[in-house]
Amino acid sequence: MPKRSIVATAALVGLLAAAGASAQEPAALVEDVNSKSAGVEFMDYVAAGRVLQLAAGEQLVLGYLRSCWRESITGGTVTIGPEQSEVVGGTVRRQKVQCDGGRARLTTQQAAQSGAMVFRAPPPTVRPADQPQVTLYGTSPLVDVAGGGRLSFERLDQPAERVEVDLVPALRVRGSLYDLAKANRALAAGGIYRARAGEKQIVLRVDANAAAGAAPPVGRLLRF
Repeated sequence: MPKRSIVATAALVGLLAAAGASAQEPAALVEDVNSKSAGVEFMDYVAAGRVLQLAAGEQLVLGYLRSCWRESITGGTVTIGPEQSEVVGGTVRRQKVQCDGGRARLTTQQAAQSGAMVFRAPPPTVRPADQPQVTLYGTSPLVDVAGGGRLSFERLDQPAERVEVDLVPALRVRGSLYDLAKANRALAAGGIYRARAGEKQIVLRVDANAAAGAAPPVGRLLRF
């Protein structure tokens, strides 16, 4: 094969690999970072396989979406895994937090196609079609929705006033992430709601012991 063709093929492989990596579902959320070398920012998603370099004394806090591990890492080489990080040359402290373990993003259509998904029985006043698809462990959701606009929460298990929030820039923490805790907007602990953002909707349950305010991000993350 001519040298020019080999170079072109290698470049194409590299582009395809990069595209595949960017299309991966995130494994963790950057909850805090104090580093000039890591290459990530507050509230960035990171996918499994990514390698982050922390200089001595630099710190990184990750919240894993599937395993619910919250990692506080100082220094070293950090390789993101599906459920926890591999840290070489640094220290890591792990704490288990309450989260929904990977069901933070689940549309109504996806739920209908997933015959293996198991949910706890809803209260008698909630129709079978309105069974919760995700549980939040904070009363003020951290919402990931593209385009901003208006977000509404309709309570399903008992009569209550609809909660509506305009997703204004003041609530945006990073990219398409909006934090309702910044507006002191909260749902009722123990309630079941239908969240709507444009044409998208998710039925969610707020845990009866859900924490108020800025609870751990992965425990109150709602991804449309």
